[in-house]
Order: sequence, then structure tokens, then C-alpha cells
Amino acid sequence: MRSDLRLDGVGRRYGLRGPWVLRGVHLAVTPGTLTRVEGANGTGKSTLLRLLAGIDAPTEGRVIGRPRTAYVPERFPAALPFTAHGYLTHLGAVHGLSRTAAARAAEEWLERFGAAGYARTPMARLSKGSSQKVAVAQALLAEPELLVLDEAWTGLDAAARAELERAVAERTAGGGAVVFVDHDPRRLAGAPYTMYTVRDGALERRTSAASVPDDGPLVVIEAHGPQGAQPPAGALGALFSAEEHAPGRHRLTVPASHSDVVLHALLTARPPWHVAGVHPLDKDSHR
Repeated sequence: MRSDLRLDGVGRRYGLRGPWVLRGVHLAVTPGTLTRVEGANGTGKSTLLRLLAGIDAPTEGRVIGRPRTAYVPERFPAALPFTAHGYLTHLGAVHGLSRTAAARAAEEWLERFGAAGYARTPMARLSKGSSQKVAVAQALLAEPELLVLDEAWTGLDAAARAELERAVAERTAGGGAVVFVDHDPRRLAGAPYTMYTVRDGALERRTSAASVPDDGPLVVIEAHGPQGAQPPAGALGALFSAEEHAPGRHRLTVPASHSDVVLHALLTARPPWHVAGVHPLDKDSHR
């Protein structure tokens, strides 16, 4: 993501005389960030996400910047005239991938979400959970600069939910931005994000959840790297904390859902870092 996406005094209503769903909204989404949106049902969370994704246009105000965006809606239209693999290949081509690259990406994402077994199944015959895996895969296969997720974890099994958390970590670690709504307060717990609440048509910023380590499981990665060096860029966005406790000996604390991303960044760095150990954080001793 090369630059910010900004909402400047944005309002949205449906119909010329309809009530305002949102009004006077100011929001900046910057590269490499994770943004959580909360609020009661019917407050306008989905409307906000549709504005960010470019699905809806504002009634007033301006949207400034338009990164390459992918969107997972709250309700995915599953009854489409494609197989799962065919749909993803088609969407990949729409996003600008070659047919071959789109087909390869479709296979990879179906495999990651445990859906390879029904790659050739017509979309109309998929269960709700299987259809949701395809919905998430279509948003990820072209590596969007901005990923917008509206209750995207709903309907996924435990393994797929964990895989989506890993994918979010990969997007932000790679410099992309992610904005999400989810009903589970533990979702992406421990990851550094900015939180907003939609209330009475307005957007209110809240304290980042990153300051509360008890929100989710953390792991510690013991790594050997250059003395005085920062962790590789691909790991920075996923870290909860980092310290060099001895020359060239680094202790990296990271949300469990993001550990794969950090390990990959360490091992593929040039020169590579050596991973000496990985273990769950002892929160009692951490306090």
C-alpha cells in the first residue's frame, strides 16, 4: 500500500430523504496497519466498510486515495455459475493476474483453507462454511493493498479461522492494510491495531488493544541476528515487543496467530537470522 486511504467528512444515506447512516466521518487507513471497527448491530459498520472498499460512494464528503482493494462481505452470494476453482480463477484474472497465475493462486488458497477437496464443486452446492472459505480466498489471491473484512471469520472452522489470522498478519507485515469487523472480541488479540466504534452515525477512536497482552496467546521467539539490528521489515508489523537481551540475541514476543509470519521473515532475511527456540509466553513471569 503506497499511500493512505482517507475519509474526509464522509456521510452516507440511502435515498434523497433517507436518514443518515454515517455523517462527518474522518478516518485515515495507513500502510501496514490493522484497524478494528466495532459497534452495535445497525449502527453503520457494514456501510463504513463498503465505503472503504469502494462498493458504495459517499453521499457527502470525499474518499481520498484508492489502493488496490479486496472485500469480504457479510453475506457472500454463493449461488454463482462457477465451480470454486473456476470462480477464483475468474476473480484472479479480473484483478489482473494471468490465467495461469490466477489458477495457481486459486489452488494455493483453496489448499490453505482446507478447501482443495471441492475445488471442482459448483458454488451453488457448497455449504455455508465452504462458501465462506471461497469468499475469503477470492479476497486474498491477488495480494490486495487494502483488505476489508466484514465478519469474514463467521462460518469458518477452527483451522480456517487460524489461517485467515495468518493471512491478515502476512498482509500487514508486507505493508498492506487490513480493516475488519468481527463479533469475537478475542479476534486477532495481541496484534497491534487501532480500534474505532461506530455510534450514532459517528466514528469514535478507542485505545489500541495492543496494550493489553492478556487478550490472546503470545509466543516468544528466541533469535540470533546482527548485533544492534532491528528485526527484518517483514516481521516488524507482527511483533508485540522486541528486545536485544544480549549482543545479537533477540527475544521477540508475537501473537501466536502471527508467529508463522515472523518466523518466515527471520529465515528468509538476508543474511538470515537463526531461530534458537519458540515457546509460549509465561504470562505470570512476564508480569
